[in-house]
Amino acid sequence: MMKTTVAAVLVTLALSGPARAEVKTQELDYKQGDTALQGFVAWDAAAKGKHPGVLVVHEWWGHNKHAREQARRLAQAGYVALALDMYGKGKLATHPKDAQAFMTEATKDPKTVAARFAAALELLKSRPEVDAGHVAAIGYCFGGAVVLGMARGGADLDAVVAFHAPLAPNGPPAERGKVKARILVNSGGADKMVPSEQIAAFKQEMKAAGVKAEVNVYAKAKHSFTNPDADKAGMDALGYSAEADKKSFEAMLALFKQVWK
Repeated sequence: MMKTTVAAVLVTLALSGPARAEVKTQELDYKQGDTALQGFVAWDAAAKGKHPGVLVVHEWWGHNKHAREQARRLAQAGYVALALDMYGKGKLATHPKDAQAFMTEATKDPKTVAARFAAALELLKSRPEVDAGHVAAIGYCFGGAVVLGMARGGADLDAVVAFHAPLAPNGPPAERGKVKARILVNSGGADKMVPSEQIAAFKQEMKAAGVKAEVNVYAKAKHSFTNPDADKAGMDALGYSAEADKKSFEAMLALFKQVWK
């Protein structure tokens, strides 16, 4: 049974031109099996009617402010965004060892990954602001691998977008006729965790499966290039890039406009 904790914050954010979005946010307590989870939904309270929904899957650090900020950005762009929780309520890491432990625990059973994704997807679709027939999923680092895995498994999604994510399949590779989503991958040209060989293999996998996929590589961008706090993590392989962050977000919005004409 889902319990909703209302902690709405109304923020007025300027958009281009005269239009303005009134971004409203809400924390949501929900469950997958016996595991307590916490989501964060953001939407434009000024927009009338129903709108496409977007799931946001966090980095390996857990459901933190980075994931929530992406939900806010999507709401400002006119979508209803739900930042989900793959680890469990309160499981947040600031040290790589803790992040690795949380990620390993959450992914040891692929069925758990799929179940937690599905629980959040149903939660998003149930929102009165969401057009349940128009849904996408995006993910960052670990989260990118999750959404790509869902796409490979045939999840009923219109689009999947991965940012600085591992691209090698954790299970079976994409199969012809199984993938329903349009796929966009945004990678860093200086990302040592996702080398060019992995990108090339991903492109070949998608081509062999007949999947409509696009890959953008941003020169000099390191792993975690969308996270302004990446440089504070104490890992040389990580680094924020304002340019790559902006361009990759714009590429995502362009894809959404194509699939949701």
